[in-house]
Amino acid sequence: MFRTRSMALTTRVLKCDPSAISFPASLSRPVISSPDTLRALEAASHELVHNLQPVAFPTETVYGLGALALNVSATSRIFSTKGRPADNPLIVHVSSFPMLHTLLPQDYVVPDAYTALMKHFWPGALTLLFPSDPKTIPTIITANQPTVAIRMPSHPVARALIAVANAPLAAPSANSSGKPSPTRAEHVQRDLDGKVGIILDGGACGVGLESTVVDGLHTDGNIRVLRPGGITVEDIERVLREEMKVSPPKVLVHRRDFRDEAMEAAPTTPGMKYRHYSPAVPVYLLYTVSPPPDGVQPLEADSFLASLRAEPPVKVGILAPSDSMLGTRSLPTDGIEWTRFPLGPTAEPSVTAHLLFDGLLTLERQGVDLILIEEVQEEREGLAVMNRVKKAAGECRWIRFNESG
Repeated sequence: MFRTRSMALTTRVLKCDPSAISFPASLSRPVISSPDTLRALEAASHELVHNLQPVAFPTETVYGLGALALNVSATSRIFSTKGRPADNPLIVHVSSFPMLHTLLPQDYVVPDAYTALMKHFWPGALTLLFPSDPKTIPTIITANQPTVAIRMPSHPVARALIAVANAPLAAPSANSSGKPSPTRAEHVQRDLDGKVGIILDGGACGVGLESTVVDGLHTDGNIRVLRPGGITVEDIERVLREEMKVSPPKVLVHRRDFRDEAMEAAPTTPGMKYRHYSPAVPVYLLYTVSPPPDGVQPLEADSFLASLRAEPPVKVGILAPSDSMLGTRSLPTDGIEWTRFPLGPTAEPSVTAHLLFDGLLTLERQGVDLILIEEVQEEREGLAVMNRVKKAAGECRWIRFNESG
């Protein structure tokens, strides 16, 4: 008998040791040396396959909320648990290439560009769009679109869970819809306690931002990055040049190099239509490098920061690179309590990506009234960081620092 959504579940957090899991090339299933980790994976598999209930588990990007992708009843519980809109499609996760091919139309030939990208980035933080056969892929997964987003995670716990369940899993981030994505098991527990039966705790996620979503199905042969993420645009371009030396396809980034209003209205992949990644407190994006739009005058940094004073003192959180002006300068203390969460050096955007969601959730938990996030350069992982920050922020300001600051 299935447990209904009106009943509060007892949430169990089960530890998994990623180092105890290996994937020998000659075997279809992983080798798991830790009995506790094996028991946790088997319990989670039972919850997925027999109870048709979603399970939270770590991936290299963020924690996912997974359910059997090919079972409509199971997958519908993802939407009800998260409060996710029905027109927001899901990514399907597989553990092997044979599992991938069970999902594809029989006459489909994988493009050369996809073959090159999978060679270098699977398993990993890259999602690819494929043609969807509605006789195989339920339309609840694709939001009635003709394509399905698929990836093979590299996190040992994620890949092992899919293999032990012996079924592809649909898995968005394991959080209430619209909130920052969780990168630690405790983030999931604080948000979804009582709403999910099992959380597999495999430690902190290594990447910290969701996967890069690529569409290579257009007749022009170009690669379209619909959502920047854990695999950088620069790395995709490099691999395509190396593997396809004669006329490698162009790599076009959504909203930077092209717009598609029809796709934005009816998205083929998550993260394109709805506001995402927002904590329960207001978020301001502070532009400190980019020039303001025409007619907008930048604010003096000291004046803007002082304007946040309140009685009683307002608690303000700052997410900024550890070596930036906002991250290092002295701050006015009269009427303001400041809490800094450093995002690593400006030269290492991968560190910023790893820390961003953790910073948002940590500051929210510490009870700040407002969060300020400083922009980073939209290069390498910084492109994905700014993609998330722009969606999290309800307000943006352009500020400038005087030379003595």
